[in-house]
Amino acid sequence: MIAGYFLGLGCDLCEVERLRGVWERQGERFLGYTFTEGERAYCLRMRDPAPFLAARFAAKEAVAKAFGTGIGAELGWKSIEVIHDEHGAPRVKLDAQGEVLLAARGAVGVLLTLSHTETTAMAVAALVRGF
Repeated sequence: MIAGYFLGLGCDLCEVERLRGVWERQGERFLGYTFTEGERAYCLRMRDPAPFLAARFAAKEAVAKAFGTGIGAELGWKSIEVIHDEHGAPRVKLDAQGEVLLAARGAVGVLLTLSHTETTAMAVAALVRGF
């Protein structure tokens, strides 16, 4: 492995029922604040959207941890969008502020993997110097 390839690493777990509870209590306010339009459209077309929303929530947390910032002033919830490549693999799309932060860290991209069961979603993200 090339020394310094990984510039930051983040991991997060999200309990599906906990996310479902927040969604049931706050409804569209929660979805609109936390997820991009594309993420909402993708998840809400699933038979049970909660595990897919939980995976994206975990992804946003994992990416923010990889940046070393957490979610806040430098990187907001919708600064990080989970999209899919042509093979269906998850990818990270950053907004303009996220791209500036990525460049400031000396990174060229973010690697992401997601998984979920009926009860738990997880994500691992890594800021990388090159692919």
